[in-house]
Amino acid sequence: MGHFRLAKTLLIMAGGLGTRYKGLKQVDGITPNGETVLEFSIYDALMAGFTKIVVVINSHLPKSYLIRLEKIAVKKQFELHLVEQSIEKFIPKEFAHLLQDRQKPWGTAHAILCAKECIHEPFVVINADDYYGKQAFVNMAACIDNGQIQHQQFAMVAFPVSATLSENGAVSRGICTLNEDGSLQKVIERTKITREEKDIVFIENGKKEIIESDTLVSMNFWGFHPAIFENLEKAFYAFLESVPDPTSELYIPTEVQQMIDSKSAKVSVLDTTDCWHGITYPEDKVQLVDFISECVTNKLYPSELWK
Repeated sequence: MGHFRLAKTLLIMAGGLGTRYKGLKQVDGITPNGETVLEFSIYDALMAGFTKIVVVINSHLPKSYLIRLEKIAVKKQFELHLVEQSIEKFIPKEFAHLLQDRQKPWGTAHAILCAKECIHEPFVVINADDYYGKQAFVNMAACIDNGQIQHQQFAMVAFPVSATLSENGAVSRGICTLNEDGSLQKVIERTKITREEKDIVFIENGKKEIIESDTLVSMNFWGFHPAIFENLEKAFYAFLESVPDPTSELYIPTEVQQMIDSKSAKVSVLDTTDCWHGITYPEDKVQLVDFISECVTNKLYPSELWK
């Protein structure tokens, strides 16, 4: 008998507005052929055996880019779902008044919730504007194939903080603390992490603290069971009841932490030796373009992804 393999689904969160970047970085080409970071993630996922791609989008993304994705899906024969993260989605009638002053999306937890109708199997969640490297997808694919994503058992890929910094400004990262068995104990969002000479530091309440360079951080690369949707729906309802201000958002690390604390989920931590690359600031793009160009030269990627 052959080994039973579950269908593998990748959910890409591409619904952000790119405020700091001053543009829609999720559709900003980084190769001469106009391929985006998001497309490199799709490519790496397909190579690791994923067969279904769900992209959470916003109404600002150009129609021409969505057509491009649809053509790639037909050519490479994978299942593609485009799901819009509108601010009205999953808002019960009694909270309709909260929409009046709302302009930006409700955050990453809501982005995942928006895909509820089209995901019924274990799935992986990533950001559209982060390059994670091939190993993260291979490791998570093995995790799904081995049945390690269950009703109350999730996973995440963590990166050493030293592999996730920007030379162009401070970044925010989810600093991870692990239990003795290697599962996630805590993920705490730290803002203003930067390199100062030989040290990596963050500023909290006006005070500098040093972080060891091999400290693991979350870059929003999660492996979830569809059971999480029910949890996210309840959490989002509670968030709306708290009467959030027009800019507050519900983040997925916060909700995962709640589930860990309430013992309703355990999260395995997978690591990777690959370097993360992302575009937080416009200047980061130059480094990413150079990195991808080097990968193509070294035959890690073809010169055209979708030939």
